[in-house]
Amino acid sequence: MADYTVEFAGTGETVEVSDTETILSRCIEEGIAQEYSCRVGMCLACSAEIVEGEVTQPAARGLTDEEAESYALTCMARPQSDLVLDRGKYPPSIDDEAAASEAPAADDD
Repeated sequence: MADYTVEFAGTGETVEVSDTETILSRCIEEGIAQEYSCRVGMCLACSAEIVEGEVTQPAARGLTDEEAESYALTCMARPQSDLVLDRGKYPPSIDDEAAASEAPAADDD
C-alpha cells in the first residue's frame, strides 16, 4: 500500500490518498468539497482533468478509453502516483452530449 499526494489545481487544496481508496472517498473524509452524484462512474459529475500523474479507474464506465487517459472520475479513480487534478473539467464526450441535447429538433416540413 502506498500513499500519494493529490493536489487540486488552483485551489491550494491537497489530500493524501492511498492507492487502495478512491480520491472522492478521501476528499469526503477530509472535508474537501468535490462534486459527485452517482458514485458508480457513470454520471461524470466528479470528473477532473489529470494535469500530472496517473490513476487506475477500471470501473469508470462513463469515460471512453481515450478519455480515461486524460480525465479521472474521482469516485472510481485510485492514485498510482502523486497527482495534480483540475476539478470541474469534463471530457469531450459530455460536451458532445450536451450540444446534441440542446440542438433544435429538425423540421420535417
